This record gives sequence, structure tokens and C-alpha cells, in this order.
Amino acid sequence: MAQAFEVTGGKKLKGEIYPQGAKNEALQVISAVLLTPEKVTISNIPDITDVNLQIELLGEMGVKIERPHQDTCIFQADDVDIDYLHSAAFKNKSGRLRGSVMLSGPLLARFKRAYIPQPGGDKIGRRNLDTHINGFKKLGAQFQYHAEDNLFHLTAPRLAGSFILLDEPSVTGTANILMAAVMAAGTTTLYNAACEPYIQQLCRMLVRMGAHISGVGSNMLVIKGTSSLGGTQHTILPDMIEVGSFIGLAAMTQSEITIKQAGVEHLGVIPDKFRLLGIDLHFQDDDILIPPQEAYEIKTFLDGSVLTIYDHPWPGFTPDLLSILLVVATQARGSVLIHQKMFESRLFFVDKLIDMGAQVILCDPHRAAVIGLGREHALRGISMSSPDIRAGVALLIAALSAHGKSTIQNIEQIDRGYQHLDERLKKLGADIQRVDR
Repeated sequence: MAQAFEVTGGKKLKGEIYPQGAKNEALQVISAVLLTPEKVTISNIPDITDVNLQIELLGEMGVKIERPHQDTCIFQADDVDIDYLHSAAFKNKSGRLRGSVMLSGPLLARFKRAYIPQPGGDKIGRRNLDTHINGFKKLGAQFQYHAEDNLFHLTAPRLAGSFILLDEPSVTGTANILMAAVMAAGTTTLYNAACEPYIQQLCRMLVRMGAHISGVGSNMLVIKGTSSLGGTQHTILPDMIEVGSFIGLAAMTQSEITIKQAGVEHLGVIPDKFRLLGIDLHFQDDDILIPPQEAYEIKTFLDGSVLTIYDHPWPGFTPDLLSILLVVATQARGSVLIHQKMFESRLFFVDKLIDMGAQVILCDPHRAAVIGLGREHALRGISMSSPDIRAGVALLIAALSAHGKSTIQNIEQIDRGYQHLDERLKKLGADIQRVDR
């Protein structure tokens, strides 16, 4: 049965909140357990739909899974059923999950074949698999698309190291090719690689398993292949997207919120971008305190021109938080141009904000101009639907700041990326209810 959030906004929140484990890291490191028959223990796993589906998928493939705690799993891939990968059950489940593509690198490395469904997940624009597949081909894999089962078939009797220049610094592409290369014969140089903290975490985990990787943290990874990998223990970082979402929530609702154990050293430019909107935040060890603000003002460039905020590969600003920044800007003083470069459909939620009373001009699929209201006119509650994970939470933040009641449908999108979000917000004082529709 479909569910929705009913939200009565306009309440100031207060308290402490802990970010969940990082979704994007979890999907990578959980895939990496397929590289070894030994036990791999992973902690701080977020309890969200996408990650739970990935764990279920591994279980159905024959991976043994113990769960000593809700956020901890012990995986052992010593008896994997490779034939399951060609079943209708695999296709149906993996096709619902974008992260399932990251199983292919470890499967190629250890079992010499993999099947990839058309990618599932968000409706935020084209998300092709070319970077992944071209990288595998350069390592020696053969690739065919079979229309009869709608699967990409990959086979690799022998993977051999190669120089690979990625056409884009794709995070999932880097992770996937990296996991294939760690067991390829010889040396692989992966240039224009993504270098997000989550990729660095994956590299460190693989090194503990016995892989040989240099250049961690840079855009050039050099991998010397090994014939086998062993078990390890790994703890997932706090989710930087949740941290940014909570900063935006505090600003929009004029609330005093402390984000505990936020992983401050891994946040990069995220705090600075919120400060450009005039948001006051303070670091206290690994916590972030956002004090209540009656008003916040958008900065300009040094020459006085209108600020532009855009996404960029790490260490630039993550595209996953542009939706949050856009919503926060609607109640700031001043104007800002939000430029979403990577996904052409990710700004299409702004019509809901306009219906709520925000002053936003959608210039084209990639750019939106926001004229901040400076709280002179509060947003008003409406009924709306969540188009994707990040836009869904952005709309929820808008609803929590708005006057009146809002209904947000299609919240299974939010549940894909945010762990028990309604329950955690209630502890801060939010008026939010999960209802069946």
C-alpha cells in the first residue's frame, strides 16, 4: 500500500540528530564482499530501502548473512550461486535498484561473468552504463546486450591490467572498475577517477582485504592486481547528504539543531556552500551546531554580481544537495542561480515550490533562478509528490517550514535514501505523520 507524509509546518524544532551511514558508500562496500570467500563485517549500515534491497539480493545469490546488530552485517560469499544471476528473480530485483550495477565488477573479478539489468532508481535523467562497460572492456571483458532478457552480458575468462582514462569521473563507474581491477593480472591505472570520500573508503577497505592500491584520494588510482582477497571489518562514514539536509532543515525552520558525529573532516565544501546562503553553523569537535536564525542573506560574488552555485565532481559540490540549497534559498534574502549540470531532470520539482509561493524561475532543465523571499511571505502547505530521493526531502523541508498542512506522496522515494526520517524528525518536534493512501 502506498504511503504519504502529512506535515503541519511552521514549528521551530530543537534537539540533536545523528546522521545515518552513507548510502552511496554502503552500496559500494556491500558489493565488495563478493570479492572474497572469507567473512567481511560492515558496520553503520543505513536501514534504507536501497541498501536493504542490495543485502537481500546478495542473500538470494547465496551469500551467508549474519546480523548481530541492526546496523551491522557479517557477509560470507563462499558459496555464491552464479546461475541465479541469469534468473528472472535477479532481473526483477536488481532492476529496481541503481546500486545493483556495482555487483558486476566484483563478479567479473572473481567469477568471470556478470549480468547487468537496465538501471533502476531515480527519475532524474539519463544515467548510462557506458563508463562501467567501457572500463570492463579495457580490462579484457567481452560485452553483449541480449534483447530477449533485457540484460547486459559480460564475460571475462581473464582480466588484465590496463590504462583506463574515464570519460567522466563517475563515482559508481570508478568503484565498479576498481573492484574488477584489484584481481586483474598486472597493473591498472585508472585516470580521471572519482575521489569522493566514499571511493577513498572503498579503497581502504580493499587494501585491508589485501589489494594493492596507490593514489587514494587523487584522480589517478594505480592498482596492482592480486589473485585473492581476504576478509576484513569496515565502518561506513556518516552520510554527508543527510548532514547537508539537516543544515538546510535547521535554517528553513529557524531551529536550533545539533548534528552529532557528522564526519566533519569528510564534508569538503558543503558547509561553505551553506554559509554562502548566510547560514550560521559552528563545528564542535565532530558535531555541527546550527543556531536559530530569524534571517539569512545570500552572498554575492566579489564584484557584486548574483551568486551562482553549481555541482562539480569531488572535491566540488555534490549534486545531491543542490535541491536542498534551492529550497533553503527561497526564504533567504537575495538571489542565487542554481546550476544543476549533471542531471537534466533534477530541477523539475520546482513547480511544487512555486505552488507553495516561492519565487523561482526555471530557466531550462539545468538552471533555476531563486529570488529569496526573506521570510516576508511564508510558504504555504500543499499536496505534492516526491519525484526522487533528494527532491523529496527538499520538498519535505519546505513543508516543515510552510504555514498549514502539506501532503507528500510517493514517499517510498524518500525511504530509499533516508532512514526512519519521520521518526527522527518527530524527536526534534516536527509535526509529521506517515499515513496509508
